[in-house]
Amino acid sequence: MPLPAIPPLIAWALGALGAAAVAKVVVKEWRRVNAELDEVKDAPTAEPAIEALPKLKRDPDTGVYRPN
Repeated sequence: MPLPAIPPLIAWALGALGAAAVAKVVVKEWRRVNAELDEVKDAPTAEPAIEALPKLKRDPDTGVYRPN
């Protein structure tokens, strides 16, 4: 027994509703991800202080810089 054909207007309407639902989910996810990225962007960075880094001194024999 073959399935009855769906009238084109109903098929177009169901397609439009489906596309609108997908677009709504995509926009919601897009905003969630951007909010999460904004939180990370506004957070202070954990860069070490310049004073805490070891000083390098050149080895006169090899010419290689080594920690002091």
